[in-house]
Amino acid sequence: MNLLSLKRIIPQILLKDKKVVKDFDDLTVINENPIALVAHYNNSGADEVFIYNMATEEEEKEEAFRFIKRLKKELSIPLIVGGGIEDLRDVKKALYAGANKVVISLEEPESADLLVKASDHFGKERIVVAVREFDTLFKHLRDINERAKELIILNVLDIDSVISVCDIKCIVCTDEKDPDVLCSYLKEEKIKGITGTEVSKKDFNFYAFKERCKKQKIAVSTFDCNLKFADFRTDNKGLIPVIVQHYRTQNVLMMAYMNEEAFNLTIKTGKMTYYNMSRKTLWVKGETTGEVQYLKSLKADCDKDTLLAKVEQVGATCHTGSPTCFINPVTGEDRDETNPLQMFVDLYNTIVDRRTNPKEGSYTNYLFSKGTDKILKKIGEEATEIIIASKNPNTEEIKYEISDFLYHLSVLMVEKGITWEEIVQEMGER
Repeated sequence: MNLLSLKRIIPQILLKDKKVVKDFDDLTVINENPIALVAHYNNSGADEVFIYNMATEEEEKEEAFRFIKRLKKELSIPLIVGGGIEDLRDVKKALYAGANKVVISLEEPESADLLVKASDHFGKERIVVAVREFDTLFKHLRDINERAKELIILNVLDIDSVISVCDIKCIVCTDEKDPDVLCSYLKEEKIKGITGTEVSKKDFNFYAFKERCKKQKIAVSTFDCNLKFADFRTDNKGLIPVIVQHYRTQNVLMMAYMNEEAFNLTIKTGKMTYYNMSRKTLWVKGETTGEVQYLKSLKADCDKDTLLAKVEQVGATCHTGSPTCFINPVTGEDRDETNPLQMFVDLYNTIVDRRTNPKEGSYTNYLFSKGTDKILKKIGEEATEIIIASKNPNTEEIKYEISDFLYHLSVLMVEKGITWEEIVQEMGER
């Protein structure tokens, strides 16, 4: 199935002073922990998250963008950011904060010009438009169709009228509570997704709603199985071993067993469920501790007698507090000298150690003692050396200068508290 054709369920957060408020006209705080809420959406079956920044003052907006960047760290699904997008700088700030798409509201005369500039500068794939009045929509219809990826249909607009004139996909923002009415929106070909108050409730069951959608022949993102449990080769107790791996770091976390019921519950709920052989009961990982594992993918090996689960792990995996249950060295060394990320992480950790435990004569400590300006000066010099070396046929010189540049860049990252894992995640999202 084409993933682009799947209908999306998109909870929204109205963000004000790092808290979630009830409505645009009602700033009653309904959730004081947006970080936990975003993580909940991410791991409970939402397809995207829409954060509307309610800040108005410039300083408040800056703080909100910084906080949105923190919220993005909890997400492996796309993020839409809107609110207070008044110029290209705001669009850039939203993108830097981690937004996959930015919402431009066509309520002010100058916002139409911003739509054109933002689309040209950042690409239409990054731009979503929101309108409140049909007259506004009709006035700017050509630019909307040509310059934006999606259109948010707000409550005040007649959906049928909008989709009759729009060429792009639409997201319905609605206060509707009836799940069958919500499904009816998604049946429309031009409706790509829904957002609004109902799907934003913390107790909204995304998986149950998606099952309802599937029964009505609506294509949604769910854990559809290519294999049934009967297709696996189990032991004489009807169990199959499951190797559990973190989907981001690829670290092996643990090994457990599933029976048919545990397998079916894992697929249905998206939470890793195992069979506890000693207690002879089902075991939802983290049910009592909160250290839940959310399923990202499940594969069987060539003999179909072992499963590999890639998961999002909340908290520690092991009862000891370790991120992995494999904590007792037996023999050998698993450090991979050819793994680029591992090498950069090792370099980073060495630089951190130098700053924490200074050594006499250390060049790294010299850089830290001179401060950010010195580090930046060296990065500029090394970048220039790369350019000069690249004009020569000797590639060894280029490799040498790039290595110098990356070392100094790593020093700057330590100075600013930015890790290589964050850089890799940022690159992956792009």
